[in-house]
Amino acid sequence: MINNPSVNKILYGGDYNPEQWSLEERQRDMEMLPKAGIDIVTLNVFSWAKLQPQEDTYDFSDLDRIVDMVSEKGMKICMATSTAAHPAWMAKRYPDILRVDIDGRKHTFGSRHNSCPNSPTYRKYAPLLAKKLAERYGKRENILAWHISNEYGGLCYCDNCKKAWHQWLKNKYQTIENLNEKWNTSFWSHTYYNWDEIQVPSHINERWNNIHTNVQSQTIDYYRFNTEGIVNMYRMEADAIHSVLPDAKITTNLMSTYPELDYNKFAPYMDFISWDNYPFPQDSYTNTAFKHEVMRGLKPEKPFCLMESTPGVTNWQPYNSLKKPGFMRLLSYQAIAHGADTVMFFQMRRSRGCCEKFHGAVIDHYPSTETRVFKETAALGKELYALSDKFLNSIQQAETAILFDWNCMWGVMFSSGPSVDFKYTDEVYKYYDAFCKQNIPVDVISPDKDFSKYKVIIAPALYMVSHENAEKIKNFTENGGTFLTTVMSGMTDENDLVTALGYPGELRKVCGIWAEETDALLPGKSNSFVFKNELSENLKGRSEQAVILCDVIHAEGAEVIATYGSDFYKGTPVITKNSFGKGKAWYVGSCFKNESEILPELILEIAKEAGVNQILPYTKNIEATERVNTEGKRFVFILNEGNENSRINIPFGGTELLTGKSLEKNSSVELKPFDVLIVEKNSL
Repeated sequence: MINNPSVNKILYGGDYNPEQWSLEERQRDMEMLPKAGIDIVTLNVFSWAKLQPQEDTYDFSDLDRIVDMVSEKGMKICMATSTAAHPAWMAKRYPDILRVDIDGRKHTFGSRHNSCPNSPTYRKYAPLLAKKLAERYGKRENILAWHISNEYGGLCYCDNCKKAWHQWLKNKYQTIENLNEKWNTSFWSHTYYNWDEIQVPSHINERWNNIHTNVQSQTIDYYRFNTEGIVNMYRMEADAIHSVLPDAKITTNLMSTYPELDYNKFAPYMDFISWDNYPFPQDSYTNTAFKHEVMRGLKPEKPFCLMESTPGVTNWQPYNSLKKPGFMRLLSYQAIAHGADTVMFFQMRRSRGCCEKFHGAVIDHYPSTETRVFKETAALGKELYALSDKFLNSIQQAETAILFDWNCMWGVMFSSGPSVDFKYTDEVYKYYDAFCKQNIPVDVISPDKDFSKYKVIIAPALYMVSHENAEKIKNFTENGGTFLTTVMSGMTDENDLVTALGYPGELRKVCGIWAEETDALLPGKSNSFVFKNELSENLKGRSEQAVILCDVIHAEGAEVIATYGSDFYKGTPVITKNSFGKGKAWYVGSCFKNESEILPELILEIAKEAGVNQILPYTKNIEATERVNTEGKRFVFILNEGNENSRINIPFGGTELLTGKSLEKNSSVELKPFDVLIVEKNSL
């Protein structure tokens, strides 16, 4: 994560909020945290009101004290800039900083993420504070990284945003005539004659519920505009820090598949990716793994930072179940297995009041080292200390990739039809789930990334396809790659204008099919995939439910792999494979059900045909990943994600790092529930 000679292990710690505690309580915390193995704390996340009590007054005395206390205990620091929540005096004196919501209401002071990204006041004071912090603390050698704001989110619809929006549109489209063409404004007499006639798309004009909108291209552009505005908020503070500390490592904490911001636009300006992992109790292990991979895929060439998780219970979910004994450890190692070089928690000490008072922490309301959570935290701390730098800075090396695109998410989300049950992220996840269960390494990347290192690329619901990305896919497949896409792909260009080439648009010749119509199945209804008898032993003659959407497909040179089992299109193609140049292009014209049994087997067939190997053969609830360091050493992480013992065969020899035991090739090992093996493979 952080290329710093003082970092010689997986960093272990998290958020500490000393502004909530007395000096006596802080001193007690400083005695307790090292006993849990904590070696890094994130400070100053929500201290703006304390640091700047008046417009021309800054007071760093209390932050000085806590920085000294932490430093004296030998802990590292991730220094935050405090700008996620502005002070009350600022809102009172400069109301331009307050957001206007989608219903047109001007907000008052309160909550957080309450600053307009286009507010002149915010743009003045936020980078000024960041610079002052860099000037004051920049020479502290134990400050390893700088954490800007916190969990950016939300949109603003105020007049400042409207003015900035108009300028953004002028820059993008140059002429009002070009905008009218790209937005298809002849629809419903939406033609614009001047830039200032264009409204921000809210509930008082184009948005007719929290999701759908009348003019998708306008709303998608507003989300792009908002992403760019918030990226600029981040960059202003980063630039202010870099003006003082050119070599500072700077990040902000992201939230995986969060729908309001295109995180690909943040990645070029982040020295390393950080994210906050809070799975729901009902989430499968593959769902959590998917979210790690979405984040890792923003910078797949580097480890990422697990900036927040909880050692115990959450407080904001509908049902805040306890983590069973050992489960926090398992989730922590899962993050490491997918590329994290840190394990960090929110929070070090439980708040006594307000909305996070019931959120878990290393130190509970009753500050005892004898709590279950503290003991488990300390036990993991000892393990991470013993592992030292064994696999630090190592990365995953995948030969397969899944495309994940916020533009496609927005296009599907904002459109009216074909089915409210069709969710972009859910469809992408189904294919990731199949790879994960088969223990096949896979990157989750933007369509803008380089395809050259991959043998297989999967693009579920690739709804929007620009001409440039269509050409990339054609070249990838023509040169020997295996490509798979699905229903709701290639339907529009980057402006959400529907193709006139027949679905899947510019991918039609690659896939060798024409999807003439799309049938939306009613809730509880299904069709079926019926696989042909000529296939492999695993798939021939089998069938499974096809749900949500069904394309009516004409094969145009593609081989038919599976057909529909019912309705007027019974017997017509639903899965096809087309030879295109030196490669293969698959098309899946319907949706697999959740927890599909056949999809993982289909993915394994496709991977094997392309020469891609599993890390371990499929075993129920066993997850396996591999990290590789610059010296070529390989580290395999094997996790039992289930509630029962599981016996596995390990097809390679090596050393198990948590116990120091040697493992012979084809050793049989039993893993208890939530258990973890980390094997440094023997050199070939």
